[in-house]
Amino acid sequence: MNDLVSNGTVLEPTAALSVEEVTWVKHWNDGLFSFRLTRDASFRFRSGEFVMIGLPSDKKPLLRAYSVASASYDEELEFLSIAVQDGPLTSRLQHIQPGDQIYVGKKPTGTLVTDALKPGKRLFMLSTGTGLAPFMSLARDPDVYDMFEEIVVVHSVRTVADLAYREFLESKLAGDPLVEEEAARQFHYVPTVTREEFHTTGRIDALIDDGTLFRGLSGEATFDPATDRIMLCGSMAMIKDLAAKLETFGLVEGANNNPGDYVIERAFVG
Repeated sequence: MNDLVSNGTVLEPTAALSVEEVTWVKHWNDGLFSFRLTRDASFRFRSGEFVMIGLPSDKKPLLRAYSVASASYDEELEFLSIAVQDGPLTSRLQHIQPGDQIYVGKKPTGTLVTDALKPGKRLFMLSTGTGLAPFMSLARDPDVYDMFEEIVVVHSVRTVADLAYREFLESKLAGDPLVEEEAARQFHYVPTVTREEFHTTGRIDALIDDGTLFRGLSGEATFDPATDRIMLCGSMAMIKDLAAKLETFGLVEGANNNPGDYVIERAFVG
């Protein structure tokens, strides 16, 4: 076990936390990595929800909210994380290795779920950075393809190396056991890079304004409150700016107990 991560401690579950084992780690670049954990047989979540995960600390576990990136039917749990050198949790989490132990909360929650949206035809999932994570789960949910005719994942990052899962998304989820056929017809991936040359550059708001976001889709090159549903996840600045922009189209924010046209997630990793 990696003592830098565990402090040499064998973790014990609590009433609110299970203890899971790291099974796989992939570093996309120096500042971005994904990892998979074992999954307790009793753990259930809705696609798009987040859960608290963490490591032991001096007095109590150090926990942060992480969206689950794996499909709800997956036997393991997958997460996407930034690596912040002086971050209380990520400074340690970035060094995890298979066999290490991690705390996982037993009560997933969140608003990036289809229950919080009205029925529609096009589902846009707009993300920056690690905000892609919940959309990786939703994009692999068969129910999403039954609910919407077109599913669009937009991922805005600074550099090309930050485009986690790019090959899988470009392939339209080829090889996925449950949605491969549906995704081939209904799934669209729009990666955009803001600080390097790439085939699509610019922030998401710019792609909305110039119509790039809607290329290859049916319908108008704009948001229609009657048919379009939107999810936002990423930096707080992005969420604030785009939420305000969506309101100008007549879109209304939704919640689990009051479905609407768009939803946001304020939980973020630090």
